[in-house]
Amino acid sequence: MLTNFSEIQLLIPSSELPLYGKRILVTAPRNYAYRLSEEIIKKGGLPVFMPTIETSRLSDFTNLDITLHNVDKFNWIIFTSRNGIIAFFQRLHDLNIPISTLENSKLCALGKDSESLLSICGRVDLIPQEPSPAGIIAELSKISNIQGQTMLVPAPEVVGLPEPNVIPNLINDLNKLGIQVTRLSTYITQNIDKNIYEVELNLIRQGMVDIIAFSSTAEIESFLIMFDSKSDYEHSIIACFGPYTATNAESLGVNVSIISKDYSSFAGFTAAMADFFK
Repeated sequence: MLTNFSEIQLLIPSSELPLYGKRILVTAPRNYAYRLSEEIIKKGGLPVFMPTIETSRLSDFTNLDITLHNVDKFNWIIFTSRNGIIAFFQRLHDLNIPISTLENSKLCALGKDSESLLSICGRVDLIPQEPSPAGIIAELSKISNIQGQTMLVPAPEVVGLPEPNVIPNLINDLNKLGIQVTRLSTYITQNIDKNIYEVELNLIRQGMVDIIAFSSTAEIESFLIMFDSKSDYEHSIIACFGPYTATNAESLGVNVSIISKDYSSFAGFTAAMADFFK
């Protein structure tokens, strides 16, 4: 007996699904790309895999290790990405620092990322209603004694492209609440050499890609480096995973046609793409 609705959906002919025949370029790094691609396939689309950024381990763990050995001094640890969660707890494990060291720290994660945090350490103390940095600020501002508390923000070290404003803006807003913030680089985000994407880039230039799906500002910045002219990709519809990524895309000169209203999961992102073609 089928109990999963997504399994039932797979019995529907592809031609009856809303993204049937649509080639959708996935620029997310591979640990996110496979989940987004799965949602695209469920709606009949054809994902074209072209991550424009990748994540990797730090080359120097000195600052990370010093902070983790003193992690119990923080009142809050705010995770803004699944990568940050994985890198943070992997290093704790490598250093043989028990998760119980965090028992006096409140943990925050966004949207579906909270599932990863819950599976690793068994608890999540704050999941903002809006899965965004603005949502974090909105929730923390409701806490009467938040001023003066100490907060750790695991974040990427950005290499090879301009750092998006997301983390700097978050830290600035946290400081405005009177919080003592420590930013901690836990992994690297870097651009990918465009030379490996000759086939995919030609598909875009030829107008063979229906949608270019961006899930972060870093993906957009790295994508733009790969082209000489806006005309190279203007035949494709641009989709962004939520209003913050869309705003940054527009500021970079990219015209956005699809913005997901539900940006807590990739299912919401693909639903927005499907709605566009209805």
